[in-house]
Amino acid sequence: MLTEAEAAGPPGVSMFDTQVGFALRRWCPPVLGLDAHAEPGDYLARRAELGAAEVNRRFLEAARLNALCVDTGYTPAALLDPPGLGRLAGAAAYEVVRLESVAEQVAAGGVEAAHFADEVRSRIGAWDAVGAKSIAAYRAGLELSGIRPSEAEVTGAAGQLMLAAESTGAPPRVCDEILHRFLVWCAVDAGLPVQFHVGYGDVDADLRRGDPLLLIELLRAMAPAPAMLLHNYPFHRQAGYLAQVLPNVYVDVGLATHNLGHRSPALIAELLELAPFGKVLYSSDAFGLAELYHLGALLFRHGLAGFLAGGVEDGAWTSRDAERVAGMIASANARRVYGLE
Repeated sequence: MLTEAEAAGPPGVSMFDTQVGFALRRWCPPVLGLDAHAEPGDYLARRAELGAAEVNRRFLEAARLNALCVDTGYTPAALLDPPGLGRLAGAAAYEVVRLESVAEQVAAGGVEAAHFADEVRSRIGAWDAVGAKSIAAYRAGLELSGIRPSEAEVTGAAGQLMLAAESTGAPPRVCDEILHRFLVWCAVDAGLPVQFHVGYGDVDADLRRGDPLLLIELLRAMAPAPAMLLHNYPFHRQAGYLAQVLPNVYVDVGLATHNLGHRSPALIAELLELAPFGKVLYSSDAFGLAELYHLGALLFRHGLAGFLAGGVEDGAWTSRDAERVAGMIASANARRVYGLE
């Protein structure tokens, strides 16, 4: 779970020999009482000795988070829920509803295709969430039209979704451009900021269809509803451009930050070439490993601090400006857009 790889590498290839692997060995062992750069075997032994509960507590505390917004669309039994994460981190925890999961639950529940749209709207509108997330990038790609689909189109697509599940015996899986678009508009109508997975992800993500520029028609049509472009690597410069030219677009580089490890400062600097500082948010997209919460926060703080300090040294902005921008990106922007207490 250290990288987005589907499985362990072939014999002789270790995922510790990656940017994120070396970042983990540099920054995580001291949290567990080991010296920095501990050998992988020693690190894993110490981790097992402490046990999952203690490891989770230490890394979530070390991340120094004040609030978490957690996508609950994929939650195997072994994962902590948002309240559990919040308790360990000593932070408020909020839920982000995954749109495709709601639609798939409705389709699996036996509702008639003609009533599918109303049931999905009702569930999304009643969800106690601070935002919604679309994973269209994994399923149909990001080239989504800005036109609201008609009721007839949604009914037809829902019927096809249910028919496919019935014929294969597999759970319903939303992968229709019409349904992805419909779900985004459901979230907009419910008053929720809409997150889009963009770019880098696991092997299911087709990067050829993951460029955020493909979303521009829908992003324009959604305005003024906030559109949150997540991760974005290797399209972070395109995302920064969209954040500059479209008033409702916000960006982060979560997931990529810890995966780039030592190179993450370059990633952050490139995102900030065009993106307005009031539209950049911190994110980790940590999943499964508590270390990723710590690494995401630490590497982002280091990268952002170095970028801002370099600007002060060059006279590009004052130290007071740097401090203000750091507060915006680390916390204030997210609190404003997601309406956090």
